[in-house]
Amino acid sequence: MAINLPILLSIFPFLVFTVILLWGKTSLLRTSVITLALFTALSVFYWDIFPASLMVSYGKGFFIAFDILIIIFGAIFFLNLLEDIKVIKNISYYLEHFSGDYRLQIILLAWLFEAFIEGTAGFGTPVAIVAPLLVGLGLTPIRALIIGLLGNSSAVVFGAVGTPIRIGFAGLDVASVPFISSLINCSGFIIPIFMLWIITKGRANQKKEFLGGLPFAIWAGIAFLLPSVLISMWSQEFATVFGSVIGMILVLITTKLGLFVPKDRLSLQEDEKLTSSMSATRAFLPYGLLILFLILGKIFLGNTGVNIPLGFPHVFNLFNPGFAFILAGLLVVLIWRSKKEAILSLLSRAFSGSLNPFIVIMSMSVFVQIMINSGQNYSGIPAAITLVAKVFETSFLPFFTPFIGAFGSFITGSATVSNIMFGNFYNAAAIALGNNVSIILSLAVVGAAVGNMIALSDMLAGQAILGLKNQERQVLKGVFVPCFSLLIIIGVIGLIFS
Repeated sequence: MAINLPILLSIFPFLVFTVILLWGKTSLLRTSVITLALFTALSVFYWDIFPASLMVSYGKGFFIAFDILIIIFGAIFFLNLLEDIKVIKNISYYLEHFSGDYRLQIILLAWLFEAFIEGTAGFGTPVAIVAPLLVGLGLTPIRALIIGLLGNSSAVVFGAVGTPIRIGFAGLDVASVPFISSLINCSGFIIPIFMLWIITKGRANQKKEFLGGLPFAIWAGIAFLLPSVLISMWSQEFATVFGSVIGMILVLITTKLGLFVPKDRLSLQEDEKLTSSMSATRAFLPYGLLILFLILGKIFLGNTGVNIPLGFPHVFNLFNPGFAFILAGLLVVLIWRSKKEAILSLLSRAFSGSLNPFIVIMSMSVFVQIMINSGQNYSGIPAAITLVAKVFETSFLPFFTPFIGAFGSFITGSATVSNIMFGNFYNAAAIALGNNVSIILSLAVVGAAVGNMIALSDMLAGQAILGLKNQERQVLKGVFVPCFSLLIIIGVIGLIFS
């Protein structure tokens, strides 16, 4: 297909975004605002978008960002609270006593525990919960964020009780998609291996430590993904939840039996012996409360929303993981009997830390909405999102589909939203090209899950929680090779089976 002016102008903002962020060393905040301003101008002066459609785009983008703002605010409040009352330090102590080896501890948390949180809550919550714990184990904040982002990938295929497929592909025939997706997703067993590679990189005995932990990394990958395949045949809603629980049980048993574990036990905190100041029950209680609120919220409020009449349809979902963070935090405050002044300080710090991420997420959300709605115009030019998608209408669609899905997650921060954006395109293109529609949709959702590694909103939220600023380039460099390698593998699988 020839690349014409409308297609070039549709792609141009993405090129500008990439160049000024990665090569121009501009902060994500400025990059997102510049990109939004650029495409707003293009939508007005080239697409000649209806003014009402432009306003709707800004409105929807704002409320999408507002939902995520609640999560970021709640997570920062909760985690700052746990830091102040020494909970994270004590959890690190008990994890060390479960296994004194940092390789096992990190993979257990970032791969299996993150998968469980993703299955119960989603919305980027796993990174917010686990990354600070990884810092507590001795990782630098940047490495902790990179590992946390890698862990929030394969579990996203079924996400929060199946939403990426059930809602992302609503209206399409997805009867075979859950099982096919789970099979393709087994390629993700290499993610714990990449985690091991990153955490041992630069160590004095790097090769020895990597090879020593390799059997455990491979086993951890299989222990989660294989049960999720079996469960997907019964229910996509619980493939991630039960798969991760079974995986944790299997890994804990084999570790206690001494199977797949390194012969030597290594710690990242050899110079500082961790000590405990509270019982294990008390240390893990805040996370137990959080998980309880997340599960109850998903069960009782998961599909409950409030219609907001603002000139365009918007439903505010009452289940937002941010509320679970806040409720759990307030209950911890009562249990620990924290002072009122300390709570006000924590709330103030949470609001301050949430402001910049909110502006970035709002800018990118509005940008995506304008791309979708730009087809509602006086010029007759198709929507920008349609023009971008047409670039991939090729016989190599099975290979490119995971990359399209990953790109959608990159800019929206959600595999579900990525599927909503491109789902009908995948379906139509597969039919036109004679491909198996279920396989194409499965490749798309697995690719979108892998793209969650580089999701801008998750990355930004993680930076805010860990106190990092303007480290996007370093984080992207850390996750790029695992993300791109896995997408290539999935693409090749697509070519073989299509």
